[in-house]
Amino acid sequence: MLKPTRIHLVRQLSQSFSQLVSFCTSLGIEKVCQIVSGVGSLEDLEASLNQSGVQVTKDQVTQVVYSCKDQVHPRRLLRFFMWSRQKSSSDLGDVEFNFLIRIFAEKGDLTAIEILLHDLKKERRKMDVETWGCLVDTLVRFGKEDDAVGLFKNIESLNCPRDKGSFTKLVHALCQQGHAKKAEQVVWRSKNMFGMGPTIYTCLVHGWCLNGNVKEAKRVLNEMRNESIAPGILIYNDLLRCICEKNVKCNPSALVQDANDLMMEMRSSGVFPSSVSFNILLSCLSRVRRVKEACHILLSMKSLGCAPDWMTYFLVVRLLYLTGRIVRGNRIVDEMFNDGLVPSLRFYHDLIGVLCGVDQVGHALAMFARMKRNCPQECGPMYDLLIEKLCRSGEFEKGKQLWDEAVEAGFILQCSANLLNPMRTRVFKPIRKLTKMELEECRSVLNAITKEDEIATRKKRKKQRKGSRLRR
Repeated sequence: MLKPTRIHLVRQLSQSFSQLVSFCTSLGIEKVCQIVSGVGSLEDLEASLNQSGVQVTKDQVTQVVYSCKDQVHPRRLLRFFMWSRQKSSSDLGDVEFNFLIRIFAEKGDLTAIEILLHDLKKERRKMDVETWGCLVDTLVRFGKEDDAVGLFKNIESLNCPRDKGSFTKLVHALCQQGHAKKAEQVVWRSKNMFGMGPTIYTCLVHGWCLNGNVKEAKRVLNEMRNESIAPGILIYNDLLRCICEKNVKCNPSALVQDANDLMMEMRSSGVFPSSVSFNILLSCLSRVRRVKEACHILLSMKSLGCAPDWMTYFLVVRLLYLTGRIVRGNRIVDEMFNDGLVPSLRFYHDLIGVLCGVDQVGHALAMFARMKRNCPQECGPMYDLLIEKLCRSGEFEKGKQLWDEAVEAGFILQCSANLLNPMRTRVFKPIRKLTKMELEECRSVLNAITKEDEIATRKKRKKQRKGSRLRR
């Protein structure tokens, strides 16, 4: 038996050897990454890889591709993969092929995907369902929905299982891009084989809603009920968004009525509207500036059994600020904080931007003070916005105070220090509203100018007529 000291020495030697091997491996991967992310043609890339003498394994191939995917063109990754298939110490298997197809699908390189699919079919490798989902998503996103459907018809050539998983991935990809009609054709051909579940119905309703076709979406919803499948809140929210978007374009006055009718239908089906449902309606009301209805919905949400979230308050307050109701908006902000809600950065960023846009810099500074108390680490961009707004409005002292405060807090400002110099910054003076007397004077001046123009054009025409007569 070995003595304890010798056992300890053997363990140390084996540990140091493994560390040396991992260090050399990391050096090899780093060297390959530098070659792949370098410059030159694809032939130069392959020549550099041959000259390096590096031997890569299956795991190292995927590590190099993952490390370089955001830095280099996909064709360089494809050439490296093809080179690795010839030079790697172990044969690249199905896992590596699927991994690279997902990377190219993410990058949207359809030519590289086509090359890999050809090799995958030729070598009879297997494609997993996750890769199939990425593949059809990319094809449909780039307008190749017919190719995606054709691949599903011949999915056995990819050694991918024709099951409910691959079927659902295709329907979902088609409906996400609004190809509901084509998705229904696929469903009609395959529903006897795979059946119709809640996921398929949800995808179809979403697809028709993306097209703005309320009639077809309700038809699918009724078919779902006839199959004794209870619709979920996702379906109702999609339908609510579709109805509200249509009313924004055609009939804004019917927004609240149609939304209330659908929400009553939801409650009768056992699905209660969430804050997301009300936020969809409030967002559309904000776009058409329906202030009274938006405030009424905010007040009635609690009585309807739905607590508003910070996004609900944000939509109403933003609408009030845009329509000049600053004090009322501030009261609703205080109410939100009293309810214990903690808003995200978007709440502060967007509302400060709105207040600056409507020339309410004082209220924007008050909102900024709240932001500094709640999330002081994310105030950098707001310093830039407020300093420029203050200096452009002529309030250079307040702008200088904010500048010193930001520098003291350690923020790196993007705006120029020249803004603080009144001799170099152009101040935009606020436009004063004209009185009735001034408006009448402007109108009289405009009428006089138009009369003078008419008289001048008449005289010009008379001269042209006289000249034409003399020539005759």
